[in-house]
Amino acid sequence: MERQKVGTRRKRRKKTVKKFTRQMQESFVFIFILVCLAMFGLILVMGYMTRQNGERYEKRVLSQQSYVSSKIPYRRGSIMDRNGVVLAQSEKVYNVILDPKVLLEKESNIEVTLTALTEIFGLEYAQLTQILDEKPESSYVILKKHEPYEKMAEFEDRTEQQKKASRTNRIAGVWFEEEYIRNYPYDGVASHLIGYTNSGNVGSWGVEQFYNSTLNGTDGRIYGYYDSELNLKRTVKEAKNGNSLITTIDVNIQNKIEKKVIEFLDTVGAENIGVIVMNPNSGEILSMVSNRGFNLNDPYNLTEYYTEDEIAAMDEDTQLKALNKMWRNFCISDTYEPGSTFKPFTVAAALEEDLVKPTDTFLCTGVRIVGGWPIHCNNKSGHGYVTLAEALMKSCNPALMAIGEKEGRDLFRNYQDRFGFGEKTGIDLPGEASGILFPIERLNITELLSSSFGQTFNITMIELTAAFCSLINGGYYYQPHVVKEIINDNGATVVENSPILIRETVSSSTCEFLKDALYLTVEKGTAKPAKVEGYLVGGKTGTAQKQPRSSKKYVVSFIGSVPADDPQLVILVAIDEVHDEEKQASSSFATTLTSEILSEILPFAGIYPEGEIDYKVDIPQVLDDPDNQNNPDSQEPTSTDDTIPIYRPEEDETYPDSLPEDFSSSAQNP
Repeated sequence: MERQKVGTRRKRRKKTVKKFTRQMQESFVFIFILVCLAMFGLILVMGYMTRQNGERYEKRVLSQQSYVSSKIPYRRGSIMDRNGVVLAQSEKVYNVILDPKVLLEKESNIEVTLTALTEIFGLEYAQLTQILDEKPESSYVILKKHEPYEKMAEFEDRTEQQKKASRTNRIAGVWFEEEYIRNYPYDGVASHLIGYTNSGNVGSWGVEQFYNSTLNGTDGRIYGYYDSELNLKRTVKEAKNGNSLITTIDVNIQNKIEKKVIEFLDTVGAENIGVIVMNPNSGEILSMVSNRGFNLNDPYNLTEYYTEDEIAAMDEDTQLKALNKMWRNFCISDTYEPGSTFKPFTVAAALEEDLVKPTDTFLCTGVRIVGGWPIHCNNKSGHGYVTLAEALMKSCNPALMAIGEKEGRDLFRNYQDRFGFGEKTGIDLPGEASGILFPIERLNITELLSSSFGQTFNITMIELTAAFCSLINGGYYYQPHVVKEIINDNGATVVENSPILIRETVSSSTCEFLKDALYLTVEKGTAKPAKVEGYLVGGKTGTAQKQPRSSKKYVVSFIGSVPADDPQLVILVAIDEVHDEEKQASSSFATTLTSEILSEILPFAGIYPEGEIDYKVDIPQVLDDPDNQNNPDSQEPTSTDDTIPIYRPEEDETYPDSLPEDFSSSAQNP
């Protein structure tokens, strides 16, 4: 009863109920809208500021992170011969890069990383620790350059193995930067044609220089940064590789000629020697050899030309001159008087203008006085009467003087221009010089007649080769070139260098006469040593006395074609100052070397022995005088045309008394 009373006295507590009033709801909604509006306004402001200052803000943000940017190098295009043999290529190598800042983030990684670097790349441990001490905040230190793929792969494999072996001790802070180095598989073969590259993919000499922009591409780049967990975030812009060149060169032909040239230089010796082999029907250069060449993988090495003591004694200027001489391409950069190799051009001009006929004959008495100066025949008694063909076969200077006199200086100069003498051919190689012609206003009778047999003016070897091709290919002058095709990184043709016909020089009838006469020059005339068993060879010798005449220095040469009746190949061999004082003026040095070269290269050019040779020349009967015993007192001319005294050389033609010592064309080698 008592308990009940007590219980009745307890008061029940009222439960408090919180109400979200309408006023509060409206206030919340209002605040929410204000916040949204503020956020929206902020977004608009930030968007505007980003558009106006995006780059500046982006750089500011990135500067607060561990940001990296590295170049992706392009691969320079390759250079190949006409058959696809690689002559120059760029090989990928790797630069070893250390990031001290990343490596030092975790001390347990240092020992294992430095050990791997020393064992694989041969680096000094102490040197590595010194780098970490001196450059702790650096992110880019080049430890080693141009490491091969095998070394890089070994290090990457070690990194993966260490990652699996330990969770705490890992290789870190090392990465590899790709780079390309130029490599020439054949070292010095075709060195003057190919050229080499300096740092930065800058071509020097040869097609490396001429086609530098074509061979080069465009670098790519990797952009990225390390996040808080040291993960690299990247954006990649790929590199664009350069285009490649397919040249007209046949490396087999080139290699065989170079060996013959070096053999000649080692046994006989000469100041300079050049050889050009060209397709007369397209202007394609199959081979071009200049002296010994040089090692393209070591282009500053002079040991092929000088002894170690001689090199050590050179000052910087002397060494630079020696290098430039070694790199210089004698075939295109030097000029010389052509001598008798020019005579076919004088004959061609006269035939074209009907000034002479194939049936004409000329009388040689052994000497002709020109401008008060005697120009003698080596056979003082003279040739007697010679045909037009024999004038070339026997390399008869006075016969050519008679023809030059008929042409006159204006016509003579017009044909020099027509054949491209005195101007650059436009060959796709740097450093081409142009010939130097005697000023026409000073081309008086002495100078004109001397010019008719190839003295008083200078030409380059490539000028002569291109012009000669037009004499024996039907009269078509093609621009010489050494690049056949340009292809892209995928092997697709970008540019095809088709033969470029510059002009027509002479008629087909003139060509036919010259082909016959030049064949006879090799078969029976001054160029006999150029004969090759089983082949029809046509060509012309040349001996030119250098300036000053008193020095008694000569350039001997031979230019010819194979097969003589349907030329598929033209070759020019020029030898400057043979190291044989007594026989330096003998053209047999050039003809013999030509024969040796042709014997080696003709099969590689797709020209094979013809078996039994039956070449019937279609020119007037050549006077049968193999022993050069023709005497003007006992012979009668076979033509009623006027005849004049003519010069008659021996088989090894020399011109010791051809011009006065003070007679000069003012033509000097550049």
